[in-house]
Amino acid sequence: MRLVKVGAAVLNQTPLDWGGNLRRIRSAIQQAEGEGVQVLCLPEMCITGYGCEDHFHSRDVQTRAWEALQGLLGLNAKVAFCVGLPVLYRNALFNCTAMVAPSDSLDGVKPRVLGLVAKQHLAGDGIHYEPRWFKAWPKGVVDRHDEGMQIGDLIFDMDGVRVGFEVCEDAWVANRPGSDLARRGVDIILNPSASHFAFDKFQTRKRFVIEGSRAFSCTYVYANLLGNESGRAIYDGGALIATAGRMVQQGPRFTYDDALVTSAVVDIDKTKTIQARTASFMPRLGQQEGEIWSELPAGHTDMEPPVQERALQKEWEASRGDIKEQEFTRAIALALYDYNRKSRSNGFALSLSGGADSAACAVLVHAMAHLSKKKPQPLSEILTCVYQKTRNSSETTETAAREVAKEIGANFIVLDVDSLVEGYRNIVATGLHREITWETDDLALQNIQARVRSPSVWMIANILNVLLLATSNRSEAAAGYCTMDGDTSGSISPIAGIDKHFLQQWLRWAQTDRPPFPPVKSLSLVTQQAPTAELRPASENQTDEKDLMPYDVLDFIQKAAIRDKMSPIDVFKLVRTKFRFRENASFGVWVEKFFRLWARNQWKRERYAPSFHVDDEDLDPRAWCRFPILSGGFELELAALSDFMKSEAP
Repeated sequence: MRLVKVGAAVLNQTPLDWGGNLRRIRSAIQQAEGEGVQVLCLPEMCITGYGCEDHFHSRDVQTRAWEALQGLLGLNAKVAFCVGLPVLYRNALFNCTAMVAPSDSLDGVKPRVLGLVAKQHLAGDGIHYEPRWFKAWPKGVVDRHDEGMQIGDLIFDMDGVRVGFEVCEDAWVANRPGSDLARRGVDIILNPSASHFAFDKFQTRKRFVIEGSRAFSCTYVYANLLGNESGRAIYDGGALIATAGRMVQQGPRFTYDDALVTSAVVDIDKTKTIQARTASFMPRLGQQEGEIWSELPAGHTDMEPPVQERALQKEWEASRGDIKEQEFTRAIALALYDYNRKSRSNGFALSLSGGADSAACAVLVHAMAHLSKKKPQPLSEILTCVYQKTRNSSETTETAAREVAKEIGANFIVLDVDSLVEGYRNIVATGLHREITWETDDLALQNIQARVRSPSVWMIANILNVLLLATSNRSEAAAGYCTMDGDTSGSISPIAGIDKHFLQQWLRWAQTDRPPFPPVKSLSLVTQQAPTAELRPASENQTDEKDLMPYDVLDFIQKAAIRDKMSPIDVFKLVRTKFRFRENASFGVWVEKFFRLWARNQWKRERYAPSFHVDDEDLDPRAWCRFPILSGGFELELAALSDFMKSEAP
């Protein structure tokens, strides 16, 4: 029995935060050493931060990253560890992981860089742009870096314990490097990752970790980033350790730790035996390049391997039917917490209208305050809610806004902006030499009410040095159902990545006893209303769905048309089947309206405040879904839809 203690660290890093990033790396190494970890995996690009974007090409960044690596060699750490950094080699930039191991010296135990492993498969879809900055390292190639160490497709032999790497995307591809590592007799695969959060994605990670450990007959150690690193992506942490097809340790997700190590004792002889008795296994024989030998740091003498399955899931992750609500809450709360502190702000301001979107933003800040481990702070010191009314505002929405703010403990201000609206109306009427009326200027009169609310709440945000939360959701973004420089105003848009249909469901859930924060019962005043912008006179009974279409239908069309890239005719067929029992349905009208609104309003999506990525239906053109600002507007496609519907008419 050959026992080795392995560890995986999650780190809450920030791009180009040299001192802070190194401090958190050292903290993780010290935690690991205190737990007797012998081999520690740290996340991808943890020295620089993963989200440096085009600044990866800065020679200064590359130099500072290398100097930071050298600085880690001054630690008296008795643990082997890997750290990620960009490495310029032969005038090409590579996403590398440095394997560091302690060695005896006259000054005691000092780490040394054994070699640089370069990533073989780059993430270049969706939110990722790695091929813009890095080159993929070719399989099986090993070279010598200018600093004298080997670089490339390396494995490390530490007293007969062989360690190899799959770096993040390497594990997501069909021809993952693990197969070749298994043929080279690797016992431990380390996966330093920067894998962003998306709904249900954690289950996929668990599957490839478990399956990798089974198929490759090894121990698989997965480390990840944590928190809102650079603005849009959220990292959920969730370190994983599996051996021989069994998960033996799982770290918590969405924590507020700067650095957190998850460790487990594994039996290397057990996986060697499994590999030896597997009939299909055939090792790669002969002298191999890219094998580096070193000593394995000593472990504790009282180590014991895990002897039985354990309950690894946290209670909230168990199947209770509300995992999406739980993940959404924890992800956005953590993202808001990090965005606030990393932007050096003092909290948040919010135009709380009494409707679903702004109420959701308020409750998410409430969740953030409750979930963070920092010293409790009254929400009135973190969140200022402003209700800005005009003659078209109702007592219903003002009461809802007031009661929600009161229940969560937020600061609440009421401003009457009707005189400002009328002032603009009169000024413009004078300039145009005509009366401004609802009959002739409906949209302009709606928009000025939304826009006039922006300067005052921005002023409050500036005075308090807080972030202004924009309240637009993904459904509104898809249709352009928003007022630029009005309800889109803000420093950050926390719900722009999620659809209105889910938000309504989430608000009902937030009133129950299931959320990880004190339930907000006053949300019933919000959820019992039909969503409305309240920008037209009350006599018109304006609602969002009357202006657009039912939100569940809109969201379904958006997924089919934009996520799945289906034609208007195919979307029409699909939505007609999906909602075939819907009364008073106008499927053709709704599909045509969606495509026209989508094409017309790309310029609005380009101007949205930064939003958080939560799934593959994201519409943020700077992070996920690109579409031309100017286009043909689907004219030919919609004409084909019209002809198709006419051909089906009785």
